[in-house]
Order: sequence, then structure tokens, then C-alpha cells
Amino acid sequence: MSSPTAAAGRSPFQTWLTVVVWAGVIFAFSSVPSLSTELGTWDTILRKLAHLAEYAILGGLLDRALRRPQLVVAVALAGLYAVTDEVHQLFVEGRHGSPLDVGIDTLGALLGVVLWRRVRREPAP
Repeated sequence: MSSPTAAAGRSPFQTWLTVVVWAGVIFAFSSVPSLSTELGTWDTILRKLAHLAEYAILGGLLDRALRRPQLVVAVALAGLYAVTDEVHQLFVEGRHGSPLDVGIDTLGALLGVVLWRRVRREPAP
């Protein structure tokens, strides 16, 4: 049985490169000193939705890159990256690390894997 990566005609290098590039995008956003829009509660809601979305993409990319996709592995890798992202934010002026954001990021990764598998019509174990 061929992997989804092989079926799509992409090399493992190409699929992992997209993961690394997207992780870099997340890192770049985390390096911005303040993302406040000064919209009060809406600002918080929009930022948390952004966390969900960026990690949903990361989760889907990780699931695609794994040779034998396993939901737990893709979500765990994204969750570990979320931890490093929040630690990184501790060193960025105007930002702070948040365990809640790690949870939101990990939930986003789970949603991304499930959505990716639905698009690919693969069962989620």
C-alpha cells in the first residue's frame, strides 16, 4: 500500500519541508512583540482562533508528512512544538507563554489532522 505522500507524487523531503516552513511561520508570528488589536474581548477571541487555525494547518501537514500517519504522533509533535512556541514567547517583549495556548494549539492540531483525513478520506484511528 502506498503512502498518501507517494500517491501525491511528493518526496518525503518536500512534505517535511512544508512542515518546517510552516513551523517557521508560527515562529515568526510568535516573534512579533504585540499582536493586540485593542478590540478587547474580540482581540482575545481572534487570537485564540488564530492559534487554532495555525496549529490545525501544522497538524494536517504533520499527518501528511508521516510515512504511516498516526493521529497521536502528529498531534503529539504539534503539541510539543506548541510548548516550544510558548517558551519562545517568554523571551519576546510584550508576549508571554501560556499553558492554555498550548492546549488550544494542540486542539487545533487535532482538528487539522481530522480535517486532513476527511479530505483524504482516511479513517481516523
